[in-house]
Amino acid sequence: MTQTVAFIGLGAMGVHMAAHLTKKYETVYVWNRNFEKAKKHAQDFGTQAVDLNIAVQADIIFSCLPTSREVELIIESQQLKKGSIWVDCTSGVPDSAKKISTQLKKIGVDFLDAPVSGQTIGAEKGTLTVMIGGEKSAFEHALPAIETFGSLIKHVGESGAGFAVKAINNMLLAVNLWSVAEGFSVLKAHGVDLNEALDCINASSGKSAVTENILPQRILNRSFPLTFALPLLAKDTGIALDLAHDAKLPTPVLSLTQNLIQAANLALEGENDFSGAVKLYESWSKITLN
Repeated sequence: MTQTVAFIGLGAMGVHMAAHLTKKYETVYVWNRNFEKAKKHAQDFGTQAVDLNIAVQADIIFSCLPTSREVELIIESQQLKKGSIWVDCTSGVPDSAKKISTQLKKIGVDFLDAPVSGQTIGAEKGTLTVMIGGEKSAFEHALPAIETFGSLIKHVGESGAGFAVKAINNMLLAVNLWSVAEGFSVLKAHGVDLNEALDCINASSGKSAVTENILPQRILNRSFPLTFALPLLAKDTGIALDLAHDAKLPTPVLSLTQNLIQAANLALEGENDFSGAVKLYESWSKITLN
């Protein structure tokens, strides 16, 4: 049986995901680059704040970092324990997952790319969707730990498949987000009550997660809570477009959307939630969605 688990990266998602592990495991190591966050997590949730070299000796190591490169650097700098499993919940690059998996397999360590979806509210409630790539046997061994914070957990293929699904998911989010910004601006330009129109669309074929949640909860009320940063969406749309290029498929809609999200990321000042991308279109249309 797994005796120890560790969580590396206590950001907006990781802080909650790591806390859920304590429901099933007595020993939960936590580490963060800002180590004060690890100490606070230990005080708040009963985890153990430890040095990185200790955290990576756990039976199952979770990571949730901004990019695959940061995961690679940590793994390259550490000596891992044979027989352990590294579960990377970063929204990462499929090729990176394949490379790390091959490297770790040589020393008897399994690697799973296991990005999550559901935003911070899902992380807090333990209801995240987890899409996992890697060896099926490693997935089955790590599943009890993953179940502490995930409600829909799917093994979607070999190494890199989890990251691929997450990238395409976030690209589709971006497509929906931008199209909703344009469509609802057209409605407002014609004097339509946006809230009443939203009810109609959410009971019709045009509904999406953007119309059901993001538009009413973030945009129309002008709150734009910073839970998933716009630069991270820009990164993920870039990964998705790289996948399209690798497949040699024509993707005009995805390509245009990626350019628009990148433009918003470059144009907007300060820190912005992904939903703030609509502000770029508002600056073009001179119409505010409220």
